[in-house]
Amino acid sequence: MEDPWFTISELDSKTYAISEYGHWEKVHSFLLLGEEKAALIDTGLGIDSIQRVVDKLTNLPIDVLTTHVHADHIGSHGEFDQLFVHEDEEDWLISGIKGLAIEQIRKDIGRDITIPTPASFDPSTYRPFQGKPSGLLKDKDEINLGNRTLLVYHTPGHSPGHISLFDKQNGFLFTGDLFYDQTPIYAFYPTTSPSDLVASLEKIAAIKGVNQIYGSHNSIGIDPRIFAEVHRAITYLRENDLITFGSGVHEFAGFSVRF
Repeated sequence: MEDPWFTISELDSKTYAISEYGHWEKVHSFLLLGEEKAALIDTGLGIDSIQRVVDKLTNLPIDVLTTHVHADHIGSHGEFDQLFVHEDEEDWLISGIKGLAIEQIRKDIGRDITIPTPASFDPSTYRPFQGKPSGLLKDKDEINLGNRTLLVYHTPGHSPGHISLFDKQNGFLFTGDLFYDQTPIYAFYPTTSPSDLVASLEKIAAIKGVNQIYGSHNSIGIDPRIFAEVHRAITYLRENDLITFGSGVHEFAGFSVRF
């Protein structure tokens, strides 16, 4: 399926990545189809309408599951009725993202774009979505899509209410901004927590039955054998007292972190 802004990748017959490669952040949202409804994990940058793509892929009712309330993950939330977020970021969704000025958000959303954007997009007037969620999520919640169940893991660090989602039937782990490759995973803003990030990495690396890892940026699909390196990285960071703001970028085999 071709689209002027989004790139659609079929991960299997009921799972799609919806990617925005024309923007420097290379953001991925994910559409998971069940028998009764579908889950859309994040809604991207909001530069163009993700609903246009979703409507071509499924007629099922959509639950939007928010990995975290940052602008590049909630851009098209306003196109959907059923929005879910972790309880620790309910206020962020309603009242606005904490810790980032609108001027910085607009600068980030408008820079280093490599393909044409729709006429409706103007970075100088861009505002992240704000609105009341339909429901709140917490650690160990299960979301039943109909013969497909997603398990919620509260994985703070990059943001207070960050979640990861585990597709139990397929072994797909969706890690949002907790884990991805190529560019540093970060916890250096005032609203982040290096210690929480490391604890969350340790938490997901212990999940059994993971067949593929899907982060929200860069590569689509990471081999779960990388979790052995995650364990080694955690040990190194702890033993060298590096889990603190300002300690810099730490490179490991296949990923890096910035505190």
